[in-house]
Amino acid sequence: MKTDVIVIYSDGSEMEEALVQAEKTAQYKGLSHKAALHLRLLTEEMLGMMRSITGNVKGRFWIEDEKGAFQLHLKVKTFVDFEKREQLLKASTSGKNEAARGIMGKIRTFFDPLDGLQVPYNSSPDGTSADFIWSMRAYEQTVQNQLDAQEAGAKEAWDELERSVVNHLADDVKVYIQGRDVEMVIIKKMEE
Repeated sequence: MKTDVIVIYSDGSEMEEALVQAEKTAQYKGLSHKAALHLRLLTEEMLGMMRSITGNVKGRFWIEDEKGAFQLHLKVKTFVDFEKREQLLKASTSGKNEAARGIMGKIRTFFDPLDGLQVPYNSSPDGTSADFIWSMRAYEQTVQNQLDAQEAGAKEAWDELERSVVNHLADDVKVYIQGRDVEMVIIKKMEE
């Protein structure tokens, strides 16, 4: 099942409609109160990230599910293409966005037309047609390995993951970049 696609804006327009859609989806699929709450919280986190994007950005939001695996989608067209991002990243001294705090802040750097100039951590093509793919679970594993190796900054990165609502509720978060289209997908398996 795929819900209607709702156009939302970074200024907050139409976001309430997306929350209502999450609630209707939970009701239609007969989710338990707890599962419905998780779906709403993940939608709120995704929309919160969208609200924090500077500039007047338009995105499309929808939910898909198959056999109890729910996918929340947010797709945005960016102003900076992948090659330009790579060039700007190479020019960065640290190779990463130091201003991005928290897991959603790091993910936001993909979407923000002003801040979206640097790619946060762990890129690995997985055979899809996307130019770039990032996975929260792969990032979490990298941070765990860095923590085990007692690398500098690993403890702070791990603590940030531990505080993340999305990290605790979602089974994974993936970000796909294809040209100027950036799509975030939050995946949550739930009993119907």
